[in-house]
Amino acid sequence: MSAQDNDAELERFKAQRVTALFRLDLIEKGAQINYEDGTPVDMASEKARLQEVVADMDRRIAWIEAKSPDKPH
Repeated sequence: MSAQDNDAELERFKAQRVTALFRLDLIEKGAQINYEDGTPVDMASEKARLQEVVADMDRRIAWIEAKSPDKPH
């Protein structure tokens, strides 16, 4: 994988992490999501899922950054 590929992958993961953090913030503020058929999403499960996504993104970002020691983090 080239340095450009690593940079693109890193930026993609960082953007996904920001999106997940934004959604977690909305859940904390009481947001309710409904499926297309109107059924409410279990927000406790969605919160737990997003927390796992953020933790996974943190691990992936750290791994990608560790592969690029010549770049400032």
